Amino acid sequence: MKIYVRQDKSFIEDRQYGGKSLERLYNTWYGRALSKFILLPVFSTMATSKDRKRSSVKKIAPFIEEYKIDMSDFEERDYSSFADFFTRNIKPGKRPADSDPSVVIAPADSKLLCYDIGNDLKFTVKGSVYTPDEIVGNMIGLGGFAGGKALVFRLSMDDYHHYCHIDSGKVFDSFEIKGKLHTVSSISSKYKIYKENHRIVNILDTDHFGRVIYIEVGALLVGRIKNNGRTVFEKGQEKGYFEQGGSTIVLFFEKDRINIDPDILEMSGNGIETKVKMGERIGVASNV
Repeated sequence: MKIYVRQDKSFIEDRQYGGKSLERLYNTWYGRALSKFILLPVFSTMATSKDRKRSSVKKIAPFIEEYKIDMSDFEERDYSSFADFFTRNIKPGKRPADSDPSVVIAPADSKLLCYDIGNDLKFTVKGSVYTPDEIVGNMIGLGGFAGGKALVFRLSMDDYHHYCHIDSGKVFDSFEIKGKLHTVSSISSKYKIYKENHRIVNILDTDHFGRVIYIEVGALLVGRIKNNGRTVFEKGQEKGYFEQGGSTIVLFFEKDRINIDPDILEMSGNGIETKVKMGERIGVASNV
C-alpha cells in the first residue's frame, strides 16, 4: 500500500508491523477461530506484558533501524523497556502547531484519509460503509454532520503516539465505548473496525471550527488510551497518548466548516493515505 509524502511529493510503501501474523489471524480458518480471544483487550494486555520488562530494551535499537526513526526528534534518555520507548516524548519545538487560528492541524503523526459524509450520514472506508452514529455508539444526535468531513488518522507502530488538540475550545461531553481490538490496516479491511473497536468519544466545542467529534480508537496490542482529562484546551496542547500498538484518531466536522488541502483530497480520492505530522496544516476554516 502506497503512502504519499507531502514534503517531497514522493511515495513510500507502508510496512505493517507483525504483518505475517496478522495475515494468519484475518485470512486463515484457524486465525479466525482464535480471534474471539485475540481481539479481546485482555489479550493485548497479555501480549505486550513482555515489552514492559527490562529485558525488552534489546528490541529498541533494531526497531529504530528497521523503521528509520529519526531519534533526533525525541528526548535523549535511557528507556526502561520497549513499552517505555513506545510512549517516548518529543523534544520541545519538534512538533510546532501552525499558529494561524484558521488553519486545521493534524492531531498526530499518522497517515491521513479524508472522506465526505453524505447527506444520508454515510461514508465508505476501504469498502465498509459507516455512519457517524455507528462510530459514536448512537449516543448523540449527529444531524449537523451530514455533508461534513470525516478524517481518519492511522498511527502505525513506528509513529509518535502522543496526540494534540486541533484548536482551542472546551469539552462538551466525553464517553467510552468498550469493544474489540482489531488491527487498523488493510489486512482487517473486511471488518467494520471503527464500529467494533474500543474507543473514546469526545464532543468538542472549538473556537474556530464549530462542534468537532474527536474519537480515539484503540487497536490490536494497544493497552490503553491515556487522555489527560482537560475540559478547556488550547490549539496544539497535548490531549493524550496511546500505549503500545497501532491506533487511530477519527475527526468529524460539520458541513461547511473546513476545506481540506487539495493534495490530501486528491490522494484520498485515489485511496492513498497522506503522511502527516502532529501540528502540520491539513486545511483551513471554510470562512477564510
